[in-house]
Amino acid sequence: MDPVSTILELLFSVEAIILIFVIIILRGSIIFVPQNRAWIIERFGKYQSTKEAGLNFIIPFIDRVAANRSLKEQATDVPSQSAITRDNISLVVDGVLYFRVLDPYKATYGVDDYVFAVTQLAQTTMRSELGKMELDKTFEERDLLNTNIVAAINAASDPWGIQVLRYEIKDIVPPNSVMEAMEAQMKAERVKRAQILESEGDRQAAINVAEGKKQAQVLAAEAEKTEQILKAEGEAKAIIAVAEAQADALKKVGEAANTDEGQKAIQLDLATKAISAKEAIAKESSVVLLPDNATDASSLVAQGMSIINTLNSKKSS
Repeated sequence: MDPVSTILELLFSVEAIILIFVIIILRGSIIFVPQNRAWIIERFGKYQSTKEAGLNFIIPFIDRVAANRSLKEQATDVPSQSAITRDNISLVVDGVLYFRVLDPYKATYGVDDYVFAVTQLAQTTMRSELGKMELDKTFEERDLLNTNIVAAINAASDPWGIQVLRYEIKDIVPPNSVMEAMEAQMKAERVKRAQILESEGDRQAAINVAEGKKQAQVLAAEAEKTEQILKAEGEAKAIIAVAEAQADALKKVGEAANTDEGQKAIQLDLATKAISAKEAIAKESSVVLLPDNATDASSLVAQGMSIINTLNSKKSS
């Protein structure tokens, strides 16, 4: 074989090996970190840097990715556990914990398993907070309980680079005896409220009836008063009308009496009344004495007036 050809073949083989080695080095030195992720880089087993999302470079065979941390919000289930309240009632409680990694370095080197650690911390904190509250308060003040648990966990998990966003209690299960007592209490409360509402209704109905009777009496009195006033006003107007009519009649009689015809009419009226008076006397007595001039009209009038006065005096006596 030609020596030159052999040398050329060796050179090409070496160049190919070098090219492959360079490609491997370049491939190992370029890393692409996904969004909302953080890669922890170690060099010779020691922390070197934290690579965030995007294009990053490392030294191949020297640097390595020690941890891959998610920066998203995570939810983990807190297993059911037993807790004792302030009034010595045993409860079974579980919940859900929402948290995220703020510092990937602390989450990697500050604790071995931050998910397990924060879950255990949530359980112990929940037991501690429940021990400060009575049974009734645990159902009524869940929001306050959740807030206290979150504050306590954040204070303890700061060295781990973890931030707890919220904690939600899913179920609080008391013992069966307590459940039965609570149901009996709720039933008694419902009966009590029903009785109170019924008594309030009866009371309001009695008040309404009394108010109605009172208003009816007031209206009846006002109506009677108005009726009496109207009646009195009517009688007064009637008296005034009669008096005015009599006054008008007397006025007309007086005006007519000033004439000759009026005088004659008066004399005729008086004569008629005198005759009627005599008839009345005749009914009372079987004997009637008449003077000689009884046929004279003036005498008849005078006699009639005398007789009328006599009868009036007898009736008055």
